[in-house]
Amino acid sequence: MAVTSHVSADGNQLTIAIQGRFDFAKHQEFRDAYEKSVTKPDSVVVDLKEATYIDSSALGMLLLLRDHAGGDDAEIQVINSNNDVRKTLATSNFDKLFDIT
Repeated sequence: MAVTSHVSADGNQLTIAIQGRFDFAKHQEFRDAYEKSVTKPDSVVVDLKEATYIDSSALGMLLLLRDHAGGDDAEIQVINSNNDVRKTLATSNFDKLFDIT
């Protein structure tokens, strides 16, 4: 699978990892990763370590995740992005909406 997820042992954090291109083709897998979680975690981590590309549909998916997780009150980290992905996130001002490290 190109999108994997797991919940921490205490159930407080959901981690979603993306592999390859993060684009519309991963929409359903990405949505399932957070909507099918049994418990609602306090925080979400989106790990882009294996992501090679991100497009506007992926940005939209991140916004849908943010809404699902509580909007302005959501605690979401986007981690391990490569330079190209980080540039796309910065150009889109996503650093104002997400904790990007």
